[in-house]
Amino acid sequence: MNRGKFRRRDRLVQEKRHDTYKEWEKWPEPTVCKLCSAVFTGGRWTWNQPPENAHYTICPACQRIKDKMPAGIIDIKGNFWKHHRDEILNLINNEAKLQKQAHPMERIMELEEGEDKIYITTTGVHIARRIGEALYRAYQGEFDFTYGDEEKSIRVFWKR
Repeated sequence: MNRGKFRRRDRLVQEKRHDTYKEWEKWPEPTVCKLCSAVFTGGRWTWNQPPENAHYTICPACQRIKDKMPAGIIDIKGNFWKHHRDEILNLINNEAKLQKQAHPMERIMELEEGEDKIYITTTGVHIARRIGEALYRAYQGEFDFTYGDEEKSIRVFWKR
């Protein structure tokens, strides 16, 4: 029996997922973000001084913030949060500042506080994981993360 002749041809073909915020082509250099003034030069986004002859657009991080579509979500829960709120917020802000200086597309979008929890959204997966790891290094507790959508998003959980 020749399997090629009788093979099923009605199988589903998985399409590649479309990522709205992925840069499919290079931006013309230099390009400056209209909202945050990040500069695309040398194949990456930096915080350089914007040149005069630049093209203008909205960078992927600002576009995510505008669309309210986070790549990272951080859930911090527990009584420890309630009693050490200021310390934890300082740690989060320091880690975010370090990431933003080195990687302009990695930013905190929003912090939403509750009585015994905080919910943080980020523009990138790396900053979310780094914040979770920093919390775990500093205060131990329960730390877990889950990637979704073929590593285009992340959900970080920390509790103590």
